[in-house]
Amino acid sequence: MTSTTHTPHVGNRYYPYIDGLRAFAVLSVLIFHLHAPWLPGGFVGVDVFFVISGFVVSASVANFKGGGLLPLLGFFYARRIKRIFPALIVCLLATAYLSALFVPAIWLSEVNQQTGLYAFFGLSNFILAQTGRDYFAPTTEFNPYTHTWSLAVEEQFYLVFPFLFIAWLAGRRGKWLSVGLFVAGLVASLGYAAWQSQAGPTQAYFLTPSRFWELAAGVLLYQVVALSPRRPGSNGTFGALIGLASLALLAVAFAVSSSQGFPFPWALPAVLGTLGLIYSLHDCPEHRHLHGLIGSRPLVAIGKISYSLYLWHWPVFVLFRWTLGLDTPGLRLLAVALAFLLAVLSYRLVENPVRESRHLRQAPQAAIVFCGLLIVSGAWWSARAIDRLQPAISLTSVSQSPADWYPNQVSAEGASTGCVADPEYHPVEGGVLMLYVPKHCTEPKTLSDSTLYVIGDSHAMAYEAMFEAYAIEHAVRIKAYVKSGCAFISLQPWNDNAECRRFVDRVLGEIETLQPGDVLFLPSLRLPRLSSQWAAIDPEQAYAHMFGPEADAGRQRIVADTVTVLSRFTDQGVRVVFEAPKPIFKSPPFRCADWFNRMNPVCEGGFQMPKAELQALRAPVLAAFDEVQRRLPGVATWDPFPVLCPNETCSAWDGGKPLFLDGDHLSGHGNRQLVDSFSRFMAADERQARNP
Repeated sequence: MTSTTHTPHVGNRYYPYIDGLRAFAVLSVLIFHLHAPWLPGGFVGVDVFFVISGFVVSASVANFKGGGLLPLLGFFYARRIKRIFPALIVCLLATAYLSALFVPAIWLSEVNQQTGLYAFFGLSNFILAQTGRDYFAPTTEFNPYTHTWSLAVEEQFYLVFPFLFIAWLAGRRGKWLSVGLFVAGLVASLGYAAWQSQAGPTQAYFLTPSRFWELAAGVLLYQVVALSPRRPGSNGTFGALIGLASLALLAVAFAVSSSQGFPFPWALPAVLGTLGLIYSLHDCPEHRHLHGLIGSRPLVAIGKISYSLYLWHWPVFVLFRWTLGLDTPGLRLLAVALAFLLAVLSYRLVENPVRESRHLRQAPQAAIVFCGLLIVSGAWWSARAIDRLQPAISLTSVSQSPADWYPNQVSAEGASTGCVADPEYHPVEGGVLMLYVPKHCTEPKTLSDSTLYVIGDSHAMAYEAMFEAYAIEHAVRIKAYVKSGCAFISLQPWNDNAECRRFVDRVLGEIETLQPGDVLFLPSLRLPRLSSQWAAIDPEQAYAHMFGPEADAGRQRIVADTVTVLSRFTDQGVRVVFEAPKPIFKSPPFRCADWFNRMNPVCEGGFQMPKAELQALRAPVLAAFDEVQRRLPGVATWDPFPVLCPNETCSAWDGGKPLFLDGDHLSGHGNRQLVDSFSRFMAADERQARNP
């Protein structure tokens, strides 16, 4: 987040080095966001901004003569509103509209618009922390509003700043009281950051309590230099050494800061380096070389547009990732040029006109605050309206043909009979129970005595359209327990974690009362992925997990455990059905279905796979199923592969319609192709169970 203070003035003087520091900070963040390996610690530019903001915002109100808390609040928040919101509102609204055009509503983008809507009120960091999406995870690079988290931190800091700083305006005793308050806040925040960086890294990164100390450090630096003014030349050689050492420390922070243990201890070098530079340069014109470097014309020019550049660079980069890609030198250069162009336009057409408006300077402070909040609310309403219109205005095939893409559309069977079986959702140990029950049928149906139980990962959830159709057609109740990333009996020895084990244990405890005739269906991803929704995956590395003595031994252990787990159900007369592995692909179709994204590098893997290669990849899993079935006669395997891959080359497309949403999850069209196959298999398996 770039510093959102009014201008780099301290008192009535302009300090170019402040803009120079802002330039260092925003460029480091931009480089990190463009391609992190170029500057691994570039993200600490945000911490530089926090310190600058604390320092300059203190100076901006230090000489306020209005008297009393209410006048101070009016003065302070009117300045904040004029500085922060005009450029922010324009950026958020433009991003909302462009996202509606080019970004489909999908898992990868599911928190995007919510983040943007919260950003209008300085709350986006709460959404990001709540959803648990790590700032350094690849998924973060597809949310065009992620960068607003730091602006939210500053805005939340500004809610308490005047109350801690007002004592500064009440004489020397008050000044020391204010210093004490900020020292106490800094110490408490630093201690909390040290604890939370280990206990909850995502929350520590995004939330204000673990960031307060960085802004407070800037405030305290201003208070120190204000309480102990230096005579010209008094900073001498010692001050120059502090400045050079601080600049070196800042450079090291940009180069080597780690996401592990952040903001504590890895934010300390950036914060200390920024404090040292400001201290050595403030009111010390004798350090001409250092001033000349940090206050040089190019850096000052970038520093002046740093707020707009910070706002615009991230949405531009994200929209490139969703469309053309951001992987080649040419595309990166184009994205950076566009970000700078938009930043300059924002600075000249939005920031400066509002900040320098004579009418706003003469307007009552309370009126500015009130009207500003009204405008923010109106902009929020507009962004919300854009989000609601997304299906109608989107240029993406996913939004234009949702029934073909999304696996949660009402089935044709349901439309003809009036029946619906939309799932009811109930939380279960970090996952969800999806309950499908036919209702509202024009011709009432008697529910079957048996129930279809499902346990699986997101691939079980991706059968939603098929489950709805099956529940309606056969008047059966379906209870699907699903948790993304938690395949049940995955046959992947490397795929195991405590969170998934807790989910499975909870589900197995809930379904212990299955009755004879009930069915337990176990769909999950049991092959290594060849692509994610955001990137391709090295197939050699993926295949290595499936083959070899270690993989075989791991599967044998899982088979033995599986027999133990499933025997408690088969012994009760419950039918257990595995899902044989479906085809998998090297690119996600939904990312590559339109004229503006087909050339994206994520599409290079293609949407065809040789059947023989996939059959070889499936062989160890099918062999494990055979072994389980040999030991437990009540177990069967349904294979969707022949329907999804009828030819010698498997395709993610069926004519012009997608069989898959991404590289391995079924689409809505793919679901519909499998309803008959699943129904026939279940009927045949039931007859087999009755007449063994």
